[in-house]
Amino acid sequence: MARSGGELVVVEEDDEYAKLVRRMNPPSVVIDNDSCDSATVIRVDRVKKHGILLEAVQVLVDLNLVITKAYISSDGNWFMDVFNVTDQDGNKVQNKEVTDCIKKCLESEDYLVPPATSPAGGAAPSEETTCIELTGTDRPGLLSEVCAVLASLRCNIVNAEVWTHDRRAAAVIQITDEATGLPVRDGGRLSQLQELLGNVMQGDGDGGGGGGDSRKGSTVVSLGAANAERRLHRLMLDDGDAGRCGEERGGVAAAKAKAKVVVMDCTERRYTVVILRCRDRPRLLFDTLCALTDLHYVVFHGTVDAEGGSAKEAYQEYYVRHVDGHPVRCDAERLRLVRCLEAAVERRASDGLELEVKTEDRAGLLSEITRVFRENSLSIIRAVITTKDGEADDTFYVSDAYGNPVDGKAMEALGEQLGHVVLRVKSNGRAAINRAEDSGGAASIIGNLLKGSFQGFRLIRSYS
Repeated sequence: MARSGGELVVVEEDDEYAKLVRRMNPPSVVIDNDSCDSATVIRVDRVKKHGILLEAVQVLVDLNLVITKAYISSDGNWFMDVFNVTDQDGNKVQNKEVTDCIKKCLESEDYLVPPATSPAGGAAPSEETTCIELTGTDRPGLLSEVCAVLASLRCNIVNAEVWTHDRRAAAVIQITDEATGLPVRDGGRLSQLQELLGNVMQGDGDGGGGGGDSRKGSTVVSLGAANAERRLHRLMLDDGDAGRCGEERGGVAAAKAKAKVVVMDCTERRYTVVILRCRDRPRLLFDTLCALTDLHYVVFHGTVDAEGGSAKEAYQEYYVRHVDGHPVRCDAERLRLVRCLEAAVERRASDGLELEVKTEDRAGLLSEITRVFRENSLSIIRAVITTKDGEADDTFYVSDAYGNPVDGKAMEALGEQLGHVVLRVKSNGRAAINRAEDSGGAASIIGNLLKGSFQGFRLIRSYS
């Protein structure tokens, strides 16, 4: 801690005294399944450092746990937090492997990502792949073009996440060499890959069809990868994604449940109070903390309630200061904080039709699937691509090219052309369901899909 002009400033230090404090006060994590009837209570006590709250939450969400409540206090040099968590089915966390993993991660001196083989399936960064980070103007068929470039260069997509918001797109893609299964290391090939993908992300240079967006695309290639969702938030913030939040927008983006964000002054304690209300959804707390951390705010106190009752509304309240020790100092900074939190909530809140594709993995598979989507005028809003043990398990959130719900004819054509691929509708935004019911034929097809389990549409042919 240091004082500057009479103000208390948080300073990251690593001198001998700081090391001594950490050694004398080792992290403590208590996992309690008895004190609460509806959730497992996790108490975390440890020496404070910038970003520690986000790291703790990332451990829990990477293990697919749902945070229903949280109480945060980190004044001074000490971080104390209480999380009420459940599994995806709303049950207490009884699996010993999961609880041991939580303790190991949260009690480590350095943040430890849950292993990929953890029982909850948390995905870990890997040095066995080459990582590509992309940003650019969103347009129909963009992911298909990216996949086609990678297929032409004999690169296999192992994992990928793609987000779109406010006419911008970002992707984190992990690839290997198609022939060897090893990371792509050849300098000439990497340069070619970066050049071709850069051209794709630049698009036609006019903001995607006259949208007036002059921002250019970017492509970064590196060995290994950080947490994909964490990087996507950072990429979209750096890309200026939050610049137009709160303005009138059309299509799917306008249909999303907006967050209500209020930023107030707490003058007597020199805090800025941030209050956020919105419909609850998975990983909401992680997303809002990413925004606060990337904007260099420190959370000193906070309360999170995502139990919500029948309305399923989430409430988050934070007492924050900037890392320089100051609260929000002007209206422009206040507005940017509001817009960045709104954008962080909206990026993952996809109202498009959610399609899950399962099939045997093979070279060029994703390029073929996304090509079929493009040829049927389907726009990919968000995508999560995973491969494991030779199987591809991909989730796509799609709309038509204008951001409207997908109609029945497009779904039928999609099923015919995908052949042996196993395809199902996992869920659907309420607006899309209601509009589908008004369209007659679309309602019967979508309704049948929602009632069924995994099923192929029609086994006509495969594109092998």
